[in-house]
Parts: sequence; structure tokens; C-alpha cells
Amino acid sequence: MKPKRRKRPFINIYTIIVTVLALTRVVFPSLANNEPVMTIVPAASEENLAYASQYSNGTTLPHPILSVPSYDECFPDSNHVQLTAAQRWGVAPVRDRQEAEARKSDLVYVGSSPFYHVDPLYQSIPYLVPRAAILLQDIGQAFYDSLHVKGLPLQQFIVTSVLRTKADISRLRQFNGNATENSCHLFGTTFDISYTRYGALKVPGERKRWEVRDDTLKYILSEVLHDARQQGRCYIKYEKKQKCFHITVR
Repeated sequence: MKPKRRKRPFINIYTIIVTVLALTRVVFPSLANNEPVMTIVPAASEENLAYASQYSNGTTLPHPILSVPSYDECFPDSNHVQLTAAQRWGVAPVRDRQEAEARKSDLVYVGSSPFYHVDPLYQSIPYLVPRAAILLQDIGQAFYDSLHVKGLPLQQFIVTSVLRTKADISRLRQFNGNATENSCHLFGTTFDISYTRYGALKVPGERKRWEVRDDTLKYILSEVLHDARQQGRCYIKYEKKQKCFHITVR
């Protein structure tokens, strides 16, 4: 005859398991819900974590700041590549500013926009062909959208160079050896965006803004530009000496 199994050890183990599960449900009630638990993705900057802490009540978490794997690899388009697109989509090179004034039927004024800031221009003028003007406007709006979903205050990126006349190129070459006579800027298809300087917007009645480092804004700007390039809308070169993104519409 087989010996009878004792039930008490099994009952004790079952009781312990039920107790542990009950305590877990009390301590972590979200585990009992059908909805997925939201987690914070590690961010690329301290600011992103700071802003994420504002949403710790479980409402909405800001999107993470990812940047791009490599600026050189993601924005490699040389002047030769951009020049081909500039000659296809641009206007004939402008001799001087007087001629530029007479060519406004082919060019769009881009010196004023709510989505970006244009630096005081000494070696170029704020005009682009319509195709490039739309691209610049879309990049500015996408930058705003990206800042918003990441929980950051709105900032304007700064445009440092736009359409250059032949006279501008001649003057520029006198003190900038990197300037080329056959510049993409001659065709109204190309503009430069600084990645080291940004302008904070002041909204009346808004609470004091958080300070955001320029490198954090550079991460976000690079995400926006990388998307535009991946969509086939432009060519981009990461310029280290000029500290800007050199962009030509395509």
C-alpha cells in the first residue's frame, strides 16, 4: 500500500503564493490593468529627463530626444551634389543686389517668419525660390512641433545665409578661402542654419521658461533635418567650420 501524501505542505505553499500575489496587486495596482504601463525612454540630455519629471502623474510623457547616429554620416551631401540640384531648381545667378530687386517675380522674401529667425545678412539677401522657401518654412514648423511634443519651450533656429549675388561671392572670397565662385547660394535654392545659436520666444503671460542647452536643441534640429532629407526634400551638409547645416532643396 502506497503511503498517503500529506496535503498540508501543498496548502501552505498555495497560501504563500496567493498572499504574495495579493500584496503585489496592492503595491503595484497598474499590473492588474489591461492597459500597458508607460515607461520613460532614456533621453539624450538632462533637460529631457527634467521635463519628463513634470509628467510623473501619469498623464502624457514627452517624446525622447534621440538626435542622429552621426552628423557626418547623416548629412554628407557635398557641394557638387547640392550644386546639381541648385542648377535644376534655382534661378540664373544674380549679378548684384540691384538685379536681385528686379528678380522678385522669381524669388520669395524669407526675411520674416514666426518659425525661424534670420540673422542680419551682410553677404547674402533673404530671398529663395518658392520651392526652397516652402522647405524652410516646413522645417521651422516641424522644429516647433518637435519641441512641443518633447515638452520643451519653443525656440527659433537661426538662418545665417540665403541668396548670394556674384558681388557677394567676390567679397566673401576675399576673407573666406572656403567660399567657392560656383556657390549653391547663387541660385536661391540654398540656406544655412546655425546649430550653435537659437532664439527663445517670449510669450506674454507665460510662466518662466526652462533654460535649454544649445546642444539639446541641436539634437532636435538634427532629427527634423534628417526626416526632411529622408523624405527626399533636400540635400544637407554638416559644416564644421561654419557651424551650420548647409541645405539645398531638391
